[in-house]
Parts: sequence; structure tokens; C-alpha cells
Amino acid sequence: TLQWETLGKQFVEYEQVAPFLIPEDQQRRLLEFLPLFLKAWDQSAGVVVFPNIQLLASEVSKLLTKEIKRNLNGKPAEEARLALEQFLQQKGEAGDGHLLLKSVYLLSQTDLRTMWNIIGSGLPAALMQCLYLFFTVPLKKTSHDGETSEDNAQTQEMLVKIMLNMYKEEQGVEELLAADKLQSLIIATASLWDQCSHAWKVPTGRVLRTISKAQTKNSIVYLQAVDCIKIAIQNLFTLADTLSACDVCEAASIVLCFVKDSYPLSPALLTEFENNDGYQLLLKILLRCEGLQQNEGDPYLDEILDVLTCLTTCGKSELKVSGNIVHPQLPHFDFERTQSSGMTVKNLQPFQVLQSIFQRSNDQHLCGRILAAIGTIWAWDRVNFFLLEWTLQPINQFTDIIHFKPHPVQVQFFRLVESIVLDLSYVPHEILKKVQYLIKENIVPFCTLTALQCLLSMTQKDLLFSDIFRDSGLLGLLLALLRKEAKILRKSAGTHLPGLKEGTEKELNVVMLKMVAALTERSVRNTVVLKDYGMVPYIKIFLDDECYRSATLSILEQLSVINYEEYMSIIIGALCSSTQWELQLKLDLLKSLLRILESPKSHSAFRTCSGFNGLLSLLSDMEGALQDPPSGQWTAVGQNCILELVFYTLQGITAALHLDPVNSNFFQRNGLFEKMAEDLGSLGCFWTQGERQIPVSLVKKRTFKEFLDAAFCSSEPFPAWLKNSIWILNFLDRMVKGTLHQESYFEEREPEMGEESRDDQEAPQAQEEHPVAFKRPGNKLPASAYMLWGNPEEKLEMRDCTIVHPGAVCVMVRLLPKLYKEGHAQLSQEIQCALVDHIQSLVKSEKSRQVLCESGLLSTIITSCQDAFCNDSHPLHLPFTRVFEKLASQAIEPPVLR
Repeated sequence: TLQWETLGKQFVEYEQVAPFLIPEDQQRRLLEFLPLFLKAWDQSAGVVVFPNIQLLASEVSKLLTKEIKRNLNGKPAEEARLALEQFLQQKGEAGDGHLLLKSVYLLSQTDLRTMWNIIGSGLPAALMQCLYLFFTVPLKKTSHDGETSEDNAQTQEMLVKIMLNMYKEEQGVEELLAADKLQSLIIATASLWDQCSHAWKVPTGRVLRTISKAQTKNSIVYLQAVDCIKIAIQNLFTLADTLSACDVCEAASIVLCFVKDSYPLSPALLTEFENNDGYQLLLKILLRCEGLQQNEGDPYLDEILDVLTCLTTCGKSELKVSGNIVHPQLPHFDFERTQSSGMTVKNLQPFQVLQSIFQRSNDQHLCGRILAAIGTIWAWDRVNFFLLEWTLQPINQFTDIIHFKPHPVQVQFFRLVESIVLDLSYVPHEILKKVQYLIKENIVPFCTLTALQCLLSMTQKDLLFSDIFRDSGLLGLLLALLRKEAKILRKSAGTHLPGLKEGTEKELNVVMLKMVAALTERSVRNTVVLKDYGMVPYIKIFLDDECYRSATLSILEQLSVINYEEYMSIIIGALCSSTQWELQLKLDLLKSLLRILESPKSHSAFRTCSGFNGLLSLLSDMEGALQDPPSGQWTAVGQNCILELVFYTLQGITAALHLDPVNSNFFQRNGLFEKMAEDLGSLGCFWTQGERQIPVSLVKKRTFKEFLDAAFCSSEPFPAWLKNSIWILNFLDRMVKGTLHQESYFEEREPEMGEESRDDQEAPQAQEEHPVAFKRPGNKLPASAYMLWGNPEEKLEMRDCTIVHPGAVCVMVRLLPKLYKEGHAQLSQEIQCALVDHIQSLVKSEKSRQVLCESGLLSTIITSCQDAFCNDSHPLHLPFTRVFEKLASQAIEPPVLR
């Protein structure tokens, strides 16, 4: 503060004596003061306490202006430029140009009033003259260039910063009008860009863009009066033939800024631009940008495209167009109520440039930027899509040529088409007809694929498109194409024929199937069309390839809506005809079957199509699959896949039995529970060698639930056979309670294009450590595994009646003796005891006993009990058998006991 006070007093003294000094002494006194001022500035970290700072700024700026004019006066351009550069870089006793420049540089960063004083000194015009010389007159290289480059950069930075601070103010721009250098510099950028000083190109562009943003009505009148834009355009036409595309873009972008920024004040410069073929110039320049490398010239190319995009809204009045809204349309579309935001298209000429470039160029970057610009215009106002499409029809015309464009441009284009429906809620029928024709012609498979994916997204948005694409013939076209592909697949029969599709063409088949699935979803009419076309035998051919399977199953599931028997016949037939190792195919078919079995109406068709026998045959095919260690071809199959297949098979059976007395009676009457027990017992995790069980004294006795926890929630090293058998018993326990079809223990997996089938891919070593791909954190069994699923009323009912399928109890009892393995006597008997206790707990409720008694299965269960404990000395023989014998005595029709 003391330093600034001292300086303030010194400057007051200068003010008092200055009027009485000759100019030379006045200048000397000021120059002696400035080093002290700069020193104080540096030491105060920019905190200036100087009451007379405006007057100081005025005095220093006037002196700098005077010295600039003195160095330029009467000299040729090159000599004047050299003198000016030397003056501004002089330090110490040799001269004071640098001192003055730095002082003004610092003062221009203080406050607005100080800046006004600098502007009023005449400095804006003087520095514009400097900039004109620096830009237009490049100095010849000398041997001392390297030594002075740092000084040049520092001087340039200060000069440019002062100009930017002055010219961002309207007063600064107004001061330029007294001289003729502004229009001269603008014209110079358009005519001398290839001859100018390279180091001053970017700074000149920055300064002129700053002036452009601060234009005034007077500056616009001034530029118009001297034909600035007209001359600049004429010069740019010449440059466009000789200069590189990047340089032309850079020069043209400066001129365009003045056209765009002036429009809010006056349309004069835009009119001058348009009347002198400005749009033809931009078209010529932009077409020269084809082939530019990524990021090469991007800022200026993008700037020109942005200006063109903005100019579409620059017009005197709204466009008056009337279009014909073709119906049907989406329910919530109402063009009459479409509100305008004011950012509507009023000028079609700049958009025509964008449209012409897209039509004439195949450059990826250029075409991509055009599409982005169109998206921007649509985003400004929803009405813009209709204004453009009902006048110039850009999207309609682009559809005819899109297959010639690079792949990324095709993707971007169809996303734009998709947004018409998804964002504008409008159905562009004419455009969709052309897209459909593109699909039919299939000139470029990738383009066809992208177009179909676009239509698929629309179809998934609203059911209306199911009708539109059926009536337009797209559904019939896709069915014909799929029939052709199915015939090729059928002929190949697993071989690799030349006609088989790979890559893009195979993915196209996938999307065609997805499209048909989307068109038939919730549309009985479309499903009937598919059936009437005789497509069902061809559609099921696609089941064998995992890439096609998901969509194929969706189509077949829609078929079930009109014919359950046909669906069941196909799925059960595919399950039975699948090979022993096509595990993923079986899993996918079972999951589809489960979705359909949710409808009780499907249960009868499942039974009549041999569904129960078909599912049990899957268990038969897995004989020995869960042996420990695995043997034969099962060594290549992960045991988690086997368990998953067992789970979904039992789920399917449970779903078909659920609340269906006819199916339950059929299953029981035909001895299928016994068949199930036999098939499960042969999987390999249950033992069939017939070892005589030796009773042992149990050290500890765990419950069935504790065994589940110990096997899957802890690190206790259970053998793999025991883990697998416990897991299957858990499935059966859920089946007994009638809830197995509601459980979800395994991670869902979506097949992807190009992914190899998972069949036979799992490594058995990995499965020993993690036996099942449960949906759970870590290796813990989910809480859902221990609770009943469904609504609360259903759960309450299940608590009262634990047993729903008594036949599953028979299966559990039949598997009891097969839980024993020699060498694991203690563990075997412990799990047997746990299972016996668990079964006994199931029959405690009155309703459970009633279900068992009415089932007619008691004799079977008692026989199974006697078989399970053929050794009468077994500690579980009497108590377990007596439970069921007691139930038998209470039955209305007591069973015959052995």
C-alpha cells in the first residue's frame, strides 16, 4: 500500500508539471515512471491501488499510439513492419516500445473504465494497422531468428491480448471505422492466406472473430459500403482452386463469422453473401474437404458446417408449407398441436448446400457431420422435420443413395430415421416404403442389416407397426427370404456348404428372425399369416443354430397362441431328437416350454404330445453324467450344465402338473414317478452298486436344511457326488411342495452373434470348485431357495398344505438307499437321517396327510420304505415305515401292504 501511495504522489506531480513541459520532456518523465509502476504491479500480485489509473492508461496508450505511427510513417510495408517489430521488442536504453506495450497490456486487464480510456486514445486503429502489417508482410528468415523467437512470441501474446480486450467492446469496434484497415484485413485473409505470415494466421483469426461478435450497426454499414463480403467471396473463389482444403476452410470461416454474427442486427451482410454466390463458394470448398484425415482441419470445417446450420434459421418470415399426413399414425401424434419454439427453418438455401454435399460426397466424416447437422436442426424445433421433408425431402432422397455411403454413415443415417418415430412420434410412410425397398433389393448386406435393425426398433415401440409392416408386404418378404435360408440350412445338415451365411449375412438372418418375432408378438393376425404361408416347418429348422434360436423360439411361442398342439409337437420333438451332447439346445427349449406352460390351457397339449415321456427321456440320456470323477464323453461337459438341465427338466414336469388334476392323474397312473426315480438314480451321483448298509453311530446329526447350507454356503469339503445329490433332492423337495416351477437358481444367459455354442464348453475342473451357476452373491444359496414363491395368499395356503405332489415323495424315498456309499458310511447315514426327518416333517400337517391318503400312493411309498431299509436292524427302518403305515390305516381305502 505504501508503495502504491508513493507512486500515486509521483504521478500527481507528473500531472501537475506535464502541461508546462515540452513533449520530449513529458515523454521522458512518463517513461521514467513506468518501470516503477511495473515493479509495483509485479510485487502486489495484481492488487492495484492507484487512484489515477484511468489517466495513466490514457497517457500511456496515447504515447504508444504516437510511437507506432512514428515508426510507420512514410515507410514501405516491409520496412515499416521491421521497424514496428524492432520498436515493440526494444528494451532498456535502446528504446521503450516494449515498456509501453507491457504497460498497456497490464492496464487493459484492470477494469472497464480503464479500457474505455485505452480505446479513446486511438490505439484500436493503430494496432489494427500493426496487425495488418504483421499478417500480410512475412519477414525474411535471418540467422538470428532462433534468438528472437521467444521475444516475438511474448510480444505477439501481449499485442493480441490487448486487441482482444479492446475489440470485444462495441466502442473498440467503432474506433476502427475511422481507418480502412478492418475491411483491408478481412479481404487480406480471403486473398493472401497462402502468402501471409504463418505465425500470425491463428492470432489474426482470433482477433477478427472477436470483432465479428462485437459488430455494431455502424460497422455493418461500413463493411457493406466498401463491398467487403463481395470482394472476400470473389477472392475465396480463386483461393479455393489453388489452396489446400484446410487453409481454404480456415480463411472462409473468418468471413462467414461476420455474415452470421451480423444477422441479429442487420441482414445486409447475409444478403450480400447470398447475392454473390456465397453458397456456391461453400459448396465448392466443402466438396474439396473429401478425403481429409480425421481431425485434419476439423475446427474450421466444423465451424463452416455450424454456420451453415445456423443460417437455416436466418430468414424474414416463417416457411409456409402444407403436407399430407398419411395415416395410420401413432395415437399420441397430433401435428396441429405441434408447438413451435421459434428456432424454425426460414432459409432453405444453406440447407440445400448441406443436402447437396451429402448427395455428392461419400466421405465418412463429411457425411457424418451433415447428418449430425440435420439432427441438430430437428432438435431445435420438431416442426423443422416437416418443413424440410415437405419441401426438399432430404431423408426421402438420402434413402435412395445411402447404400453407397461408408458403413458408419449408414448406421448414423438409420438412427436418424429411427428418431423420427422414437422422438417425433411420427410414422414417415413414404420413407419407410423406400427403406423396405432397400431391404428387398439387398444391394449391400450391411446396409440391409442396418435398415432392418431400424425397422425392428420401430416395431418394438408400438403394436401399430405390426399392422403397417404386414400391409406393406414386409412380413411376406421376410418370410420368403427365411424360407430360402431355411432350405439352405436343411441341405447343409451340419456341413459347411458354400451357400451357408457367415458374418454380416448371418447376422442379417438373425435380425430377420427377430423382426418376424416382433411382428408376430401380440398379433394373432400376423401369426396366422405366418402359418398360412406354410412357414412353421421352415422356422423350426433355425432352432439348431444358437445364433438363431432365441428369435426362433419367440416365433414358435407366438404360434402356441393359436395352436398349442403344434407348438408342443415341435418343442417336444426337438427335445427328443436332440443329441446327447446338445445341452444348450435342450436348455433353451425347456426355458421356452416353461414360458408356455404358464398358461393352464397348454397343459393338455403337453400331455397329448408325449411331453412327460419326452422330458423323462432327457433324464435317461444323462445316465452317468454326474459320476465323480466324470467318465467318457461327460468329462468334456461341466457338471453345472447337467444340474441345470436336470433342474429345468423337473421344472417343466412340475409346471405341467401344477393345478392340473388330469395331468397329475396321468403321471401317477402311468408310473412316471417311478420312472423319474429310476432316471434320477442313474445320473451317477446316487449309488447303485447295492452295497449292504452297515449302521454306524452318528457323531453329529444335521438337518436337511443344514446340509444345504453346509454344501453350498460354507467351505466344508463335501464330495462332488454328495453335493449333486443334495441339490437334486432339493429340486424334488420343491416339487413335492409344488413350487419348483417358480424357482430360479441359475444365471440367465443371452446368446450373442458370433459366440460359439456353450454345449460341451464347461471344464469339469472348474465345476468341482463351483458346482452350480447360482444367482447368488459369492457361493451362497439365495434366500429365495428357502421360501415359496408366488402371491401371499398362495404362500399361506402352501403353509397349511405342504405336500402338493405326493408322487415326488415316492421319488425321494426311492433315492434314500442310493445315498449310501461305501467309504463314506458316517456321512451317508447322516444325510439319510436328515432326509428321513425332512420327509417326516412334510406329513405333519392335516392337509398333507389328507393329500397323501387321497393320492393312492401310500402302498408305493411304504414299499419304497421297506426297500430302502432292507436291513431290518437299520435304526431308521421302524420309525420311518410306521409313519406311512399309520397313514395307510387312516386312509378311506387302505392300500395292500407287502
